[in-house]
Amino acid sequence: MLGPVRRLGALAVARIEGLGRMTVFLGQVGRAMLRPPVRIGYVVRAVYDSGVLSIALICASGATVGLVLGLQLHNTLSRFGAEESLGTAVGLSLIRELGPVLTGLLVTGRAGSAATAEIGSMKASEQLDGLRMMAIDPIHFVVMPRALGLAIVMPLLSALFIFFGIFGAYLIGVEVLGLDAGSYLSRLENAVDFREDVLQSLVKASVFGILLGWIATWRGYACEPHAVGVSRATTSTVVTASVCILLADYVLTALWGV
Repeated sequence: MLGPVRRLGALAVARIEGLGRMTVFLGQVGRAMLRPPVRIGYVVRAVYDSGVLSIALICASGATVGLVLGLQLHNTLSRFGAEESLGTAVGLSLIRELGPVLTGLLVTGRAGSAATAEIGSMKASEQLDGLRMMAIDPIHFVVMPRALGLAIVMPLLSALFIFFGIFGAYLIGVEVLGLDAGSYLSRLENAVDFREDVLQSLVKASVFGILLGWIATWRGYACEPHAVGVSRATTSTVVTASVCILLADYVLTALWGV
């Protein structure tokens, strides 16, 4: 009868130990950012891999979401005779919630998984052990630039997603459905507040970037050193980071107005 209890306790202890190792790993990455030498070139490369190579995906996704959002909201608002509020509804929806969250999920699938697979492959091929043999800290040399790159690009990509989303909704509302362009833009401008909307969006995107950089690099750094382990770590990064982004979005939204 005690077998299930023992297994449950062992599982709980293992999860807590794993969370503790992740926390220690985050502290090591933070210290690596403050310790010389400053690896600007590696950070720039990480920003290019995570950000520049994701621009096409973010722009296309943002425009598509804006087209669908504009059409759906126009159909809904037209039932109440409030079509002129399309700019307000689109702007607040994209800036407060959809922009940061969808950008976080997209970057997780494209850049986060790639970072995990790259670090995991380096561990499986014993490149990280080779760095230690040469007295080079792999966290400072490999992990830190990728984590910092993901944290940097997330707010920028979120802003780009929001811009293209608003533009897509503008095309549907003004060019296709015949709304007045001045009314769309003026309602959008009057509804958006910097502190309550724009700053909240930037904070969310920054937190999502830090979470993604932490989870993606940890999964690759701690994965089992073989092909199956790398595959499992990559899948775990996408699932774990996506859930954490959604939970963090709820927490930040709930705490922002307190």
